[in-house]
Amino acid sequence: MKAKIKIFALAIIGTMFLSGCNSQEKEKVQTTQTEVNQVAESTVKAEHNYKIGDQIPNNLVCMVNDAYMAKIQIPIGVNGKIYYGCCNMCVDTLNEKETARVAVDPVTGEAVDKSEAFIVLLNKKGEVAYYKSEATYKKALKTGKIGS
Repeated sequence: MKAKIKIFALAIIGTMFLSGCNSQEKEKVQTTQTEVNQVAESTVKAEHNYKIGDQIPNNLVCMVNDAYMAKIQIPIGVNGKIYYGCCNMCVDTLNEKETARVAVDPVTGEAVDKSEAFIVLLNKKGEVAYYKSEATYKKALKTGKIGS
């Protein structure tokens, strides 16, 4: 009987020891993953030092919120063109509403497909404007018609 109790006690202690090792290993993995994510995020932010008036790459803009997001957005293919959104709601909106995929050029008043637009950072809040082309944007600079 004493032998059975000793075996049972050793089994419990062994299980606790092994599960303790596992949880520490999981903690190390989670900590390492968090550190990697933090480094990746800071690298992304460090690589993008856009100033007001700079052209912004399409993939850094949420095309539903018309905002520079400072990180790569979710690509959404619609009718052979790629649009970008920041969340699942934006993905749905871009898929379902043509109005979310089109902007108005502040200079010409023409409709501009956001996937093909020359996108410019307007202010420190991250608002962007969509121009038909770089030439149209340069015209906006000369005439003072900056903005959306």
